[in-house]
Amino acid sequence: MAVCPGRMNRRQLLTTAGAAVGASLLTATSASAQEDAGRKIKVGFVGCGGRGGFVADIFKEDGGYEFAAAADYFEDRVTAFGDKFGVPADKRFTGLGGFEKMLASGIDAVAINTPAYFHPEQCAQAIAAGKHVFVAKPVAVDVPGTLSIEELGRAATAKKLVMLVDFQSRGNAVFTEALTRVKAGAMGELTYGECIYEFGTLPAQVADEKTAEDRLKNWVQHKSLSGDICVEQNIHSLDITAWAWGPPVKATGFGSRRVKTGPGDTSDHYNVLFEYAGGGSVAFLSRQYNAWGASGLVIKNRHFGTKGAMETDFGGLVNLRAADAKNVYRGKTEGLYKEGSVQQVRIFRENILGAKYDNTTVPNAVETNLLCLFAKFAAEQKRTVTWEELLKDTTKAAPDLAGLNA
Repeated sequence: MAVCPGRMNRRQLLTTAGAAVGASLLTATSASAQEDAGRKIKVGFVGCGGRGGFVADIFKEDGGYEFAAAADYFEDRVTAFGDKFGVPADKRFTGLGGFEKMLASGIDAVAINTPAYFHPEQCAQAIAAGKHVFVAKPVAVDVPGTLSIEELGRAATAKKLVMLVDFQSRGNAVFTEALTRVKAGAMGELTYGECIYEFGTLPAQVADEKTAEDRLKNWVQHKSLSGDICVEQNIHSLDITAWAWGPPVKATGFGSRRVKTGPGDTSDHYNVLFEYAGGGSVAFLSRQYNAWGASGLVIKNRHFGTKGAMETDFGGLVNLRAADAKNVYRGKTEGLYKEGSVQQVRIFRENILGAKYDNTTVPNAVETNLLCLFAKFAAEQKRTVTWEELLKDTTKAAPDLAGLNA
């Protein structure tokens, strides 16, 4: 992922003449609908690095989009992106003001794949400019930014704009079926759970940081730009917990940097206990460093209730067991990392062309983002904290970006 900061029933006609007019209108409407359904959506991409290129490949494979513009702080990245996807040379924008210029370039929609710190401001700018928004998770790195995304979702709906957050699991039919059953009571009352995310060390792009541009390239190593590992990476696992349980009432957590070396200040492990109304609890376990041959990637959830249990593996098996046989469900999610985004890109297009502006992914993404931040909040406070305390936290991330070019 690369970077481009921005400033952020129809009445029947009873007479023959009336019926003829009705048929004529129907034909015209049908033709118009077919024409609209066949048009390509002009999309601009902000963030032309690894994640941006990955998502752009999916937009291209979908076939329903025109690559109308691109923006990235780094000129070499937007040049390579533009050459690959055929973006006109005069619609490639760089620097801090590149995103604003892209919004004024005649596009219909934006795909935002920049560091999470920039997401709230870029979403706000895009919606103010009347653009549909496809944004990567996490949606923000602090509570004020996260809550602003919820407001922006409502604003987008009011302006008849589509706003979609790209969560792979939320776009997957297997996860959706299993969690729909859980939310309908298939497991009874939830009692206990485990949420696990383990991964190896993420190498820095610049080993010896000296400038603001170095920090920008190393954004994933900095809490102020990424939100820390519990927000930027662990969100895949915590999303399933948020989906199944909803928000907790308390959290007690630990997290620090004990093994990782190199630039930045992100943690390398978390151990958090979430407590829920009614007495249920979930243990969240995170490790992000190479561990002498331990599994390189583990993204799992195990949740138990009074009438069933569910085990999920990101990109693997989803297994819902239940006392009532009609609630039992089992499915595989192989290829989820790409397949989930493929579905979200399709849904984004269909919602735009179908004028569907309910924007249901936004409140879900906000809830998950807050859960990630709750883990971080508990660890930083070094005590048991409440959900209400989290929501009142007005601390805003403040990365040092002094010296970047306009």
